[in-house]
Amino acid sequence: MRANCWLGRGEVEIQEVPDPKILNSRDAIVRISKTAICGSDLHLFNGFVPTMMKGDVLGHEFMGEVVEVGHDVETLRIGDRVVVPFPIACGRCNTCLAGDFSLCENSNPNAALAEKILGHAPAGIFGYSHMLGGFPGGQAEYARVPFADVGPIKIEDDLPDERVLFLSDILPTGYMGAEFCDITPGDVIAVWGAGPVGQFAVASAFLLGAERVIVIDRFPYRLEMARDNSGAQTLNYEETDVREALLELTGGRGPDACIDAVGLEAHHASPAAYSYDRAKQVARLETDRPFALREAIRNCKNGGIVSVIGVYGGFVDKFPMGSLMNRGLTLRAGQCHVQRYLRPLLDRIRGGEIDPSFVITHRLNLDDAPEGFATFKNKEDECVKVVLTP
Repeated sequence: MRANCWLGRGEVEIQEVPDPKILNSRDAIVRISKTAICGSDLHLFNGFVPTMMKGDVLGHEFMGEVVEVGHDVETLRIGDRVVVPFPIACGRCNTCLAGDFSLCENSNPNAALAEKILGHAPAGIFGYSHMLGGFPGGQAEYARVPFADVGPIKIEDDLPDERVLFLSDILPTGYMGAEFCDITPGDVIAVWGAGPVGQFAVASAFLLGAERVIVIDRFPYRLEMARDNSGAQTLNYEETDVREALLELTGGRGPDACIDAVGLEAHHASPAAYSYDRAKQVARLETDRPFALREAIRNCKNGGIVSVIGVYGGFVDKFPMGSLMNRGLTLRAGQCHVQRYLRPLLDRIRGGEIDPSFVITHRLNLDDAPEGFATFKNKEDECVKVVLTP
């Protein structure tokens, strides 16, 4: 089959790879109908996530048709149309039973490798390095889905693929980021990052009852999308002093909660600040650039909540622990427990409360995935989200 493979920093290529096979009685094979390029895929593309190997198949946002099932899979049948969550979860361990699916204790076969870097191992993830399982991803014609009786959700009506595809990752991720904020009527939420996850964090904050949502980014077209589709207030950090603006917009208190939807490759309006962290990152003295995280912590109101859903891979410098501790902030973070949100969010889509397809700006064939990565990385042609069709 054809698949989009990582060849090294800054290089991907469509290659012929072996077709996936059933390896376990709880596996399924899915013929992929739609897949996507995620912002966190760029961290792999740019070489900032360790334990990638040449030839790894990328992609963790995908859906399609079940074409084969293991004999212990009870919830799926051949021909079912499914969306597949990006975290792989067994459904039976302590964390899965608690609903914390992205922390599954049984789905990461390389747990020992993850423990060396992270302390404890999270769940396996499709197409996202060997410390997270080494599972081939979904930017391909087919994918093997372990624990298929737990993860995939069946789409049993005529909703088009593009309206449900993002249940695989970015819609639940944005929603969980907003849920972390414990939103009550009248709250003001600030979101750093107007990429796809940030767009869904904004929309979800409004769904959960926020009075106002302020989104911070540097690309006018992404800010315009947040205004037009969700009604957010917007700040361009290259043109505006974000701190002064947030204080003015919140009566001097700061936002009730702040969401970091950027992660480890953040930029900064100050060339000096950007150069400092970029140099340390290149020298491997830190792995992540935490500009958005620092700003979210410093600008959140006293006693507020900082929600972190942007991906971080390792270590950050100049973390404002004094601000976090002395001002009584709560920090909440995590890879999304997608399985927890699938049914409620599918119901919201069916009910017309949200149409996630608004973030799609580019539709390409799978063979054009390398072009899609370049366009997405370089923010060319006002690119927000790339969907691929095998």
